[in-house]
Amino acid sequence: MIVAKTLQEFLQAREALSNGNVGFVPTMGALHQGHISLVEHSVEKCKYTVVSIFVNPTQFNNQNDLATYPRTLEADCALLEKSGVDLVFAPGVEDIYPSPDERVFDLGGLDSYGEGPRRPGHFNGVAQVVTRLFDIVKPQFAFFGQKDFQQVAIVKHFTKKLGYGIEIVQCPTLREEDGLAKSSRNTLLTPAQREAAPHIYECIKTAPELMDKMSVAEAVKHLQERINQNSELEVEYIEMVDASTLKPVEKWSDAQEIQLWCAVYARPVRLIDNVKVK
Repeated sequence: MIVAKTLQEFLQAREALSNGNVGFVPTMGALHQGHISLVEHSVEKCKYTVVSIFVNPTQFNNQNDLATYPRTLEADCALLEKSGVDLVFAPGVEDIYPSPDERVFDLGGLDSYGEGPRRPGHFNGVAQVVTRLFDIVKPQFAFFGQKDFQQVAIVKHFTKKLGYGIEIVQCPTLREEDGLAKSSRNTLLTPAQREAAPHIYECIKTAPELMDKMSVAEAVKHLQERINQNSELEVEYIEMVDASTLKPVEKWSDAQEIQLWCAVYARPVRLIDNVKVK
């Protein structure tokens, strides 16, 4: 496995991967089994697998969140080598953004809901870094986790709109044994918060059972109250959305497929999750 820490090193190493398809897993490091499952999907599907490790400043609307985001490059590379990765790209900011990136993307309104209004500029920052990485890595496939349901929908949208010809592969959310969605931010939880955090999934996974018993608004209120019963947790939002347009639904009959997504604070850590409702 080669670890390239500059753009020049990466481009030299990338040339050697020219005789087969390339799978790409973009990450911000602090890798866990959720990331490794994406890598495994790529290794299985593609001749070569490239992983990027880059904490992207343009997708953080909270500078404290950027400053405290875990950085564990050495441990990450050890994990990736074991997993069969061919090439790791761990650039500095100057390689990704040699000058300020002022591009504004048309995200098809998919950023109007969920995380969009609550993290202004976040998804535009995701589009900036992902398109830049696509231009550098030139993969045939890119792998993203369903834990970031809205992000995957947005990446699929701009990848198609910009004519990249890259297949975006959505991989299932990986969970701890107690149900908590695996996340790099889980390492920032206190022991008490870590014990409380699985309560989020325990509650939201019951959403399909609520369809016959109550309205959408009542279900949201019910789940919010159940999660907030735990003193370590505070719901920021729960929404039921059309899985294709991402628009919040008012009635269960408003969409063929409905996804629940939510953000919950275990302060100051912010946890997101989602489940299929129907």
